[in-house]
Amino acid sequence: MPASDCAVLALETGDTFFGFAFGAEAPGAGEVVFNTSMTGYQEISTDASYRGQIVVMTYPLIDNYGVNPDDVESRRPWISGLAVRELAPTHSNWRQQSNMHTFLAQHGIAGIQGIDTRALTRTLRIKGHKRGVLRRAPVSVANGMDPFTWVRGRAPTAKSWAAEQVQAAKRVLPYSEQRYVAEVTTPDRQVAGPVRWAPWPTPPQRADSPRIALLDVGVKTNIVRSLVSRGCHVDVLPYGASVREIDGTDPDGVVVCNGPGDPEQADRAIDTVRDLIGRRPLMGVCLGHQILGLAIGATTSRLPYGHRGANQPIKDLDTGRAHITSQNHGFQVDAASIPPSSGFRVSHVNLNDGSVEGLAHDSLPVFSVQYHPEASPGPQDNQYLFDRFLDLVDDNRRS
Repeated sequence: MPASDCAVLALETGDTFFGFAFGAEAPGAGEVVFNTSMTGYQEISTDASYRGQIVVMTYPLIDNYGVNPDDVESRRPWISGLAVRELAPTHSNWRQQSNMHTFLAQHGIAGIQGIDTRALTRTLRIKGHKRGVLRRAPVSVANGMDPFTWVRGRAPTAKSWAAEQVQAAKRVLPYSEQRYVAEVTTPDRQVAGPVRWAPWPTPPQRADSPRIALLDVGVKTNIVRSLVSRGCHVDVLPYGASVREIDGTDPDGVVVCNGPGDPEQADRAIDTVRDLIGRRPLMGVCLGHQILGLAIGATTSRLPYGHRGANQPIKDLDTGRAHITSQNHGFQVDAASIPPSSGFRVSHVNLNDGSVEGLAHDSLPVFSVQYHPEASPGPQDNQYLFDRFLDLVDDNRRS
């Protein structure tokens, strides 16, 4: 084992996890979170909602089906690092064109494998979100050390160097103080082009081609694809777009998408959404849901360790039905803070912890969900929410 392959993931708590590097040689730093999805590592790495986060995959084998250009969810991978139990040495899928080691290396993102991801996940569940650094060991630290000695982390030189990385983790700027949305948004207005929808069933088409303005606070490709494939004309607008600029696209409805960071840092979008309520049909997704909550006067707070995975159960309070959903968020809208005078109510709740998973207005064509109806990764069961939104758009156009 080359000494240059030795690496460590160190948390601000003092917990250190020794393993072996892949991806780029550059270090990674950010908030350490875990995702319970069994597949979808490529979509996760390119989801802008993970900006500033080192992602731990709980499923033990990652990269067994490689990487392909069709499954990217943004213009680049946004994660600060990737931690896995085992990176598959071989890849087998008819769509694959590369692998995660190469993909991350091309984009300057570090990875670590061989660590005890179960112990790390348990640490995060007990202690909550923590800052961390992922770094390759200098040759002077790991030279001559066999793999078994390294992963135990008991060698004096390894322990001393890892302790330095713990101090580095403590110096990482806290997640809630970062303004990530401005980094991931589109730099200028974009008109979404044709998309390929296979292999999913073709969704219901809107023959009148409704015009949708999408406020990009970190949009995933499949949100755009889900709208375009239904016959919509989609204008993707930068995060700081004003109501006047949105009106300039003459939209029939507005979608506020997913994105990274503390929702309170997305102040420009909050102001815009506040002014849009009641003027046009509006749908919020993930961060867009939290932005809507803040716009109506509610508050948001951090979940202990977030919801990140493809099998989160929620309940629709209007129908009583349960749905399995794809989720990626560390914040929630506080149910008790929703002003009664706003006309909004909780429409969906998480069946694991009771947190708010959706908002709806009693009379206006406005609703939001905390989870991802577009999935990617995860089940496509909740695509019907795009149809529900477009039904509101059609009703509003006829009124």
